[in-house]
Amino acid sequence: MLMRTDPFREFDRLAQQFFGPGTGTGTDHHPAAMAMDAYRSGDEFLVHFDLPGIDPETIELDVERNVLNVRAERRSPAPEGAELIVAERPAGTFTRQLFLGETLDTDRIDASYEAGVLTLRIPVAEQAKPRRIQITGGARSDRRQLSG
Repeated sequence: MLMRTDPFREFDRLAQQFFGPGTGTGTDHHPAAMAMDAYRSGDEFLVHFDLPGIDPETIELDVERNVLNVRAERRSPAPEGAELIVAERPAGTFTRQLFLGETLDTDRIDASYEAGVLTLRIPVAEQAKPRRIQITGGARSDRRQLSG
């Protein structure tokens, strides 16, 4: 089970409406959240993060105590000192934190980045998968007959 934690997401959305998305570079603003979709398909969870224009080398993923941290950085394409005419594409640091349930196998997370989308495949842990339990006993040949 995936649990999302971002209690300030609505505040971020309102701030983006008034002030624009996380514009600025590096440390002069708070990290912006990245949009995501998550769903279960069979024995794995898939999570897709929208990260268009991100250099894959800047993407960092780590898991600590079932908390997945995703961090990526988009640098402005304009050279330093250039006069910006329009700057609508957010630049800077993007982060997201997900709490992963105990039923997920965090040692086998697979990550790929294609067409601006970071995809994580998180398998369900073997011990959490449903399994059939074999019933033994009850065979008539095991019973002893008493003669009397």
